[in-house]
Amino acid sequence: MSIEFLDPTHENATAGFTLAPRMTTLEGAVIAIISNGKKGTLPFFDAFERELVDAFGVAEVVRITKGNYSTPVEAALLNDAQRWNALVAGIGD
Repeated sequence: MSIEFLDPTHENATAGFTLAPRMTTLEGAVIAIISNGKKGTLPFFDAFERELVDAFGVAEVVRITKGNYSTPVEAALLNDAQRWNALVAGIGD
């Protein structure tokens, strides 16, 4: 019996990228939160949203829940992304 080892890296070289500029303040910002939909996310993101608004002056928190926790977010849920200043993705295990 033989064992075959697979290399999980992509065969094509990826282009370099630059990070988005860091926000200097959250005051007045619109922050989106994408949840995987598991039950642990609800109380955590409720508290996180309160902290963003009360302590950091965030103007609006947009809450999005994926349809399936094991797949990427549906493209239709990102239609409003142009107006977000930042996005937080999280899990609730």
